[in-house]
Amino acid sequence: MKRISLSMVREDLLDIPQYPLPAGFRLRLFEKGDEHHWARVEASVDEFENKESALEHFHKEFGPYIDEMINRCVFIENEHGEVIGTTTAWYGNLKDVGEIVGRIHWVGIVPAYQGKKLSKPLLSAAMNILANYHSKAYLTSQTTSYQAINMYLNYGFKPFITAPSCHEAWSLVEDTLDRKIVK
Repeated sequence: MKRISLSMVREDLLDIPQYPLPAGFRLRLFEKGDEHHWARVEASVDEFENKESALEHFHKEFGPYIDEMINRCVFIENEHGEVIGTTTAWYGNLKDVGEIVGRIHWVGIVPAYQGKKLSKPLLSAAMNILANYHSKAYLTSQTTSYQAINMYLNYGFKPFITAPSCHEAWSLVEDTLDRKIVK
């Protein structure tokens, strides 16, 4: 599938779906020094070429805001205490709207743990955090992450059309998911 960037928005943070973690896993918040775990997870899902480039990106994007990461970055640990997933309940300026809103940012679960019903509890935890700070949320993704997009749709996120390429992107996702998305 052609990889095209897209954005989604949720107009409110009410009635967030809640899903429990499967037995043997636990959620926890970021602690200083956890940037290495974040980098390992994000590199494992091919967001970066390697852990070093992921760590470099982490320091650029989040380094000045470590104290905020403590309240906004969520990890999933397995039964051995190993970090196997992460996302950040961040914030940003929603393009063309001009307001700071919550952002689901850098969702990742290491490949060996994908398909184990961890994404929904992780997303619920991040959205619960966002609800403490913001009234709406957005995220960015790409057509190749159509399974995640399907989950985001089920959480109440809707397409946010920001460029002509968005129409092609959503058409590809609709065809792949066999689901009408854009009204």
